[in-house]
Amino acid sequence: MCRDCGCGLPGENPAGISAHAEDHSPEEGHDHGREHNHEHEHFHEPGPRHGQEHREPHVHSHAHPHTHPPEGGNSGPSPEPEVEARRTVEVRRSILEKNDRQAERNRGFFRAHGLLVLNVLSSPGSGKTALLRETALALGPELRAGVIVGDLATDNDARRLRESGAPVVQVTTGTVCHLEAEMVSRAVKELALADLNLLIIENVGNLVCPAAYDLGEDLRVVLLSVTEGEDKPLKYPPIFQYADAVIISKIDLAAACGFDRGLAMSNLQRVAPRAPVFETSAKTGEGMDRWKAFLRQKLEERKAMDLRGP
Repeated sequence: MCRDCGCGLPGENPAGISAHAEDHSPEEGHDHGREHNHEHEHFHEPGPRHGQEHREPHVHSHAHPHTHPPEGGNSGPSPEPEVEARRTVEVRRSILEKNDRQAERNRGFFRAHGLLVLNVLSSPGSGKTALLRETALALGPELRAGVIVGDLATDNDARRLRESGAPVVQVTTGTVCHLEAEMVSRAVKELALADLNLLIIENVGNLVCPAAYDLGEDLRVVLLSVTEGEDKPLKYPPIFQYADAVIISKIDLAAACGFDRGLAMSNLQRVAPRAPVFETSAKTGEGMDRWKAFLRQKLEERKAMDLRGP
């Protein structure tokens, strides 16, 4: 089950190459006359990725003693209720600890194979698949890309991406609204990595949960389409705050949608001031050259890093 939004039914196994939703056994009943504890988890916003905790649950356990009247009825004044005993236990262990460990293993594995890895995120319908298809078609021999595609159901996006000639692996998550590091670890085994130097992970369309899950990527790329409006960076700040690049997609529709470019750029500057912004149209090709040049630059930086060693 997704720890962020609760998606994924307990006990239901997602289809395809995927991690399993965790089963949560129901709490056992309690009888009166004993103290019983109610535990409540309170979560903070996701923290920085790459080795740092994303969320820190605080579990507050409150013991509630019950007082019963004496046998034979209520023969006197009710006893004063006992003072409620309270104890607070802080659990300083990230609930994403398992995912983070696998993400670090993924990262080491990718670097050992000389791969530049992108985690591409956006809301549904923002144009991820079209952008990635045109990217793979136009990269040329210096950037040999493989793609991992995450979707709850269907392989429609994977089939569209295969038209580019790039090898594609589909991950069907079932009821889980994001990819996890273990899913990526399984999927990448289906690719001939010796033939690739770029791995693109197309995450499930969602602006909330994927923000918390490190997959072992080098670059987190977030799309904002002109059809979504200018306020998405302010409404969904975590996914934009940790972006290494932002792509404004479908700019050929900007005028028809009444898209306010200045406001969108201002909002992005407030939330993701360090991320370069690329304004693109997969349909007309506008802005794609600058985006491809960025990828080539990042690949050269990766090669230089590999030559220097650890």
